[in-house]
Amino acid sequence: MIYFFQMILADIGEFGLIEQIQKITGHCSDLILGIGDDAAAWQNEGGITLAATDSLIEGIHFEWNFSNWHDLGWKSLAANLSDIAAVGGKPRVALVALAMPKTTLIENVLNFYKGMSELGKAFNVAIGGGNISDSPQVNITLTVIGYTENSAGLLTRSGAIPGEKIAITGAPGSAAAGLRLLHEKPGLSDKSARQLVQCFLKPYPRLIEGLLLAEEGVKTAIDTSDGLIADLRHILKASRVSAIIDTDKLPVAPLVEASFTYTQALGLALTGGEDYELLFTADDATIQEITGRLKTPVTVIGEIIQLQPESVKLTGKSAGCIKLKTEGWKHFA
Repeated sequence: MIYFFQMILADIGEFGLIEQIQKITGHCSDLILGIGDDAAAWQNEGGITLAATDSLIEGIHFEWNFSNWHDLGWKSLAANLSDIAAVGGKPRVALVALAMPKTTLIENVLNFYKGMSELGKAFNVAIGGGNISDSPQVNITLTVIGYTENSAGLLTRSGAIPGEKIAITGAPGSAAAGLRLLHEKPGLSDKSARQLVQCFLKPYPRLIEGLLLAEEGVKTAIDTSDGLIADLRHILKASRVSAIIDTDKLPVAPLVEASFTYTQALGLALTGGEDYELLFTADDATIQEITGRLKTPVTVIGEIIQLQPESVKLTGKSAGCIKLKTEGWKHFA
């Protein structure tokens, strides 16, 4: 038994807190997916309803010297749509809770909603309302409601089995590279650098890819919002398995390789978050079928094995030179 007398959030971290909340809230009989997966799911008369919620807090998730209101609206919705993608669902409606200082320019607020609407229209997602309130700083919370027709097609974190390959969409590390360039090269003028910065400011959720994974029978997936290794560990813990990652197979974007040393680029690919790529496990035949049907690149980077749960072994020629100071983003760390 853990006693929390005078303990603070930094003592147990984000995921320790989530585990304790799970113990308190239990599991409702109507829930198919609850706390611990990327989105909630429950049965209704017409199918399975999905819901995902996320927050962006000024000073924690964004800084005004790097962000504008339009991009912030886009990214707020993208983060939630990515969670729906990670369970193989279709989003339909977004609810927005926006708290901000009374001195905020109306033009800025409207630009925020324009950014959300621009991304929402791309996926037929309506902005259905929400709440606006006064606050000394900007706090944004979005909830996206979606659906899937069949619970058997849901992607979860707990279905990985030994022998399956580990694959990822796109090129992880691009958003983290963009964020680093924002810090190191303010006032960017280089076209390549600006492209990487856009990967951070305006990520594109992999909804089409998530639907295809579910259609092809994939059981396990997660989006890389916290970083490849950190999010892989969520799968390994939920599935009680371990993994081998071949660092030589990591799909690093050419722009990242051109902007950083090889070792730095690999580190960004392994630990950089906010890419919103989909990391998933499946057999060879399924991955080949998915690769043939998607325009988005899919790369096999490792394999699920049966060792101590949550352990990740790095292999490949580059593994020895990679020193991971952190595995990804963790709140309260």
